Amino acid sequence: MTALLATAFDWNSLLLIAVGFVAGFVNTIAGGGTLLTLPTLIFLGLPPALANGTNRVAIFLQTVSATAGFKSKGVADFPFSLYCGISALLGALIGAQIAIDISGDLFKKILSIIMIIVVMMIAFVPKIKAHDNLVRKTGRHLWLSVLVFFFFGIYGGFLNAGIGLVILVFLPYFNKMSLVRSNAAKVAIVSIYTLGALVVFALNDSIDWVYGLILSVGNVSGAWLSSRWSVAKGDGLVRKAMMVVVIIMAIRLWFF
Repeated sequence: MTALLATAFDWNSLLLIAVGFVAGFVNTIAGGGTLLTLPTLIFLGLPPALANGTNRVAIFLQTVSATAGFKSKGVADFPFSLYCGISALLGALIGAQIAIDISGDLFKKILSIIMIIVVMMIAFVPKIKAHDNLVRKTGRHLWLSVLVFFFFGIYGGFLNAGIGLVILVFLPYFNKMSLVRSNAAKVAIVSIYTLGALVVFALNDSIDWVYGLILSVGNVSGAWLSSRWSVAKGDGLVRKAMMVVVIIMAIRLWFF
């Protein structure tokens, strides 16, 4: 606590809060915020594995805040998101352990390759049309979703960067959910599996709690604002936000 108070007003903290706010905002309405927070933590001197674990503190608190924000607007998809979240949590335990075991250099290379794949996939996906009366969240669609989210959880536990964009492609196409409802389910599912990943990183002493909690201040604020705003603005805002995030991701990967 003393260390937290001592660093509360330095420039690093202000940077983390500002970056966290932007990341929390874009993570909630689209995805890709980890591309801002993870490099920032590494820039501030944290080794890649420690930065990865530290980032999970902010992601967990951000998604809990966003879930509460959506729920306050009457948008929630339980028990569907609970079933998928538990499956993803089991996968996240595996993914987080893999992230701890690999070298920092390999981690950075994997990050670059994965983000290129995500950018290409999202950039060429046609316009999504989803209607509430076509929602498919029971029977085989439920069980297939639970299976898919196990593998999403492995990646989420490993890195998490860009997973929100992938989920916002999968849920509208496979489950026929609107983008706003997909967003609500996304943040609920991510909050569940991130808790599992967070435990693994914590047990391996791979979290800087001071930086993680400071970053969370920004993430939580951005997530709460965007979760309520995106419901008011509807699918149009979410779709535009997805495209903006994809463009930013592509520029960063090409030039830096």
